[in-house]
Amino acid sequence: MDRLDILLVEDSSSDAELTIYALRKNKLVNNLLHLEDGAQALDFLFGRASYIERNIEVMPAVILLDLKMPRINGLELLQAVKADNRTRNIPVIILTSSREDPDIKKAYDLGANSYVVKPVVFENFQKAIADIGYYWMFLNQKP
Repeated sequence: MDRLDILLVEDSSSDAELTIYALRKNKLVNNLLHLEDGAQALDFLFGRASYIERNIEVMPAVILLDLKMPRINGLELLQAVKADNRTRNIPVIILTSSREDPDIKKAYDLGANSYVVKPVVFENFQKAIADIGYYWMFLNQKP
């Protein structure tokens, strides 16, 4: 893999499928990797465990991150990403069902670049994902 547009960290297979579908339908991403929890994401990002031979110079352009996941949750992953010089500049967009103020505040305190609550209605979910993809892949200027 010589390029990675989006790293999607989402434990819900149905939410992951909908997200990938919306991004691909709108031609917003070619190279996407879906991982199911924060532990897998940390191993991938830092070239550990089953990703030991991965070229860690290839980092995602954007991370879409759910909060409520097994093993290592989204806030713990966010904290690790923003604490490391190799990954701190990767935009992290929280994409979650949590509207809880403590989660929102903590995510921004840890360095989240955006916090989006997943819409429940399918069409609204698709539009939100398309808007996120368009902004972060085309409009946002990367460092």
